[in-house]
Amino acid sequence: MGRNPVIVPFKAADHSHGRCLHAALAKAEQACKARGLRLTPLRRRVLELIWGSHEPVKAYDVLDHLRGEHKGAAPPTVYRALEFLLRQGFVHKIESLNAYIGCGEPGHGNASQFLICHRCGEVAEMDDDAVTALIAASAGKLGFIVDGQTIEVQGCCAKCGAA
Repeated sequence: MGRNPVIVPFKAADHSHGRCLHAALAKAEQACKARGLRLTPLRRRVLELIWGSHEPVKAYDVLDHLRGEHKGAAPPTVYRALEFLLRQGFVHKIESLNAYIGCGEPGHGNASQFLICHRCGEVAEMDDDAVTALIAASAGKLGFIVDGQTIEVQGCCAKCGAA
């Protein structure tokens, strides 16, 4: 039996976001420790703000929150923290929205499919081996070697579709 390709589903009505946030921070801390890196207080806070919901967060929204907490917060500070979090696989950038979302499974690989609800703004993350293999095979027929895949699919989640 194959693995479940859904990494982060759309949140259910009974979703415990506190538990979700705690788990994401614990994974990031463990990964940094194992890699000999520091999850500085600023990096941790930016990760908390990104994981604050299951909706993509823009860098300037993170900056606005940080300015409320630290007068000296500036765009380069936020972008350096985001760059670190991206490099370590703790967050993803949703290019079509120019926004960031927490990674449900840091280090799962470099293939992701995102389902983006255009009504509520929530995002589900998948890593479906069949989708990844299909793209790699089709690209291979053109002599192209795939290094990574990020697919963004716009649509309507089940909760919004039922409304």
